[in-house]
Amino acid sequence: MAKEFKITSLRLADLEKELNYLKTTREREVAAMIAEARSYGDLSENSEYDAAKNEQAKLYGRIAEIEDILSHAVIIEDENEATGRVGLGCTVEVEDEKGVRTRYRITGSQEANPMERKLSDDSPFGRAVVGKAAGETFTVNAPMGSFTMKVISVSREG
Repeated sequence: MAKEFKITSLRLADLEKELNYLKTTREREVAAMIAEARSYGDLSENSEYDAAKNEQAKLYGRIAEIEDILSHAVIIEDENEATGRVGLGCTVEVEDEKGVRTRYRITGSQEANPMERKLSDDSPFGRAVVGKAAGETFTVNAPMGSFTMKVISVSREG
C-alpha cells in the first residue's frame, strides 16, 4: 500500500501552485542557465554548467516529490469538529504540569513545522493528543521522557 500524505486543502493548493511554478517559470529559468553555461565553451571544466545541471537535478527532484505527494494526498478537514475532539486541522490549547499554556495546530506530516507550533499527528505529542477533548489529560511519551498535559480547548481556527 502506498504512503498516504494527510494534508489540508490549503496545503494542497500551495503544493499545486508550487508545482505549476516549478514546471513553468523555474524550468525555463534553469534551461536558460544551462544554455548560457554551454555558450562558455568546454563543458569538462565549466563550473557554471555543473552548477546549472545541479540546479536542474534539484528542480526535477522537487517536482517528483510534489507529484508523489499530490498523487497520494488525503485531504483532511474538520475531522473531529462535531465531537469537539482533537484531530487533524485542529488548534489545541494545552497546559503542562507547571501550568504553562501553549497552543498547537495538529497537521499532517507534510505541514508540520514545530517552529510555527504546527505538530504532526505522527509525532509523539500528536499521537497522544489526537482524540482528546477539553478537560482530558494525556501523557506524551517523547524521546526525552514522558510528561502529562491537559487539553484546555479545541478549536478549528487556523
